[in-house]
Amino acid sequence: MKGVSVKKIVEKMNLKVLNPEIDIRNRKVTTAEVNRPALQLTGYFDHFEKSRIEIIGRVEHTYVQKLSQQEKLDVYRKFLSYQVPCVIFSRDLEPDSDFLRIATENDTPVLSTDYGTSAFMAELIYYLGEVLAPCISIHGVLVDVYGEGLLIMGESGIGKSEAALELIRRGHRLVSDDVVEIRKINKRTLVGTAPDITRYFIELRGVGIIDVKTLYGVECVKEKQNIDLVIKLEDWKKDNEYDRLGLEEEYTEFLGNKVVCHSLPIRPGRNLAVICESAAVNHRQKKMGYNAAKELYRRVQENLQKTDDDELEE
Repeated sequence: MKGVSVKKIVEKMNLKVLNPEIDIRNRKVTTAEVNRPALQLTGYFDHFEKSRIEIIGRVEHTYVQKLSQQEKLDVYRKFLSYQVPCVIFSRDLEPDSDFLRIATENDTPVLSTDYGTSAFMAELIYYLGEVLAPCISIHGVLVDVYGEGLLIMGESGIGKSEAALELIRRGHRLVSDDVVEIRKINKRTLVGTAPDITRYFIELRGVGIIDVKTLYGVECVKEKQNIDLVIKLEDWKKDNEYDRLGLEEEYTEFLGNKVVCHSLPIRPGRNLAVICESAAVNHRQKKMGYNAAKELYRRVQENLQKTDDDELEE
């Protein structure tokens, strides 16, 4: 089962470990959902999901402090017997010595952060949702063009990397060349990244490997990018029919999410970088509510109606 270690969460979220004698390297978190154990601290454990990170804020902390010593011990033993992945105290709150002792006996890491509870939960859920998201690897190039994530796909050698390099020279940013790792963050969002080993490198046939970050500067690369538009490059075929208006969107699917897709025929003389820029800007315009194809169609219909009205008047 896919998971992220508590140690990695500690490093990413800059947490303090309050019982460092526990090994957190092999303790895995397998769900992006978290829990505030208010009900559990009152003794209600029905439907308690022990695979979630437990976050204790000011409400839970002050409630426990009002319990008698024996009631606290009973609650601690019951709660920590489930061996949750870890317990995190927000707002720099500190657990009492009994909580730390029982947590250590049950091999449960206890952590602390100075963040507010709600803000920390939001950041933690986003991070876990990203690292635990379903992931696939596809062959293609991902570029940030005017803020739109443009995924360029096509057969090997068709010119994807060359198009990406020209886009970089025009001021856009490379995310990944050759292999793109796609993660499904939610039902509407796909995020693309590069594998660690090939990050910021481009392969150009006949030239070799180019380090974009070193050659063009850090402003020309990006670590991750939402995928907004797919362009499929294919060889020009005279007998094929290609969409010339764009009244109806075509889609491709990754991990169950649909992404707008354009098939782009390649032939000598076509400037791929300019076409990719135009496609990205046009896609953004559509998201903002303006569709050039529909506007043209409306004008044509108005003109036809006007012509018919003029003929009737004659």
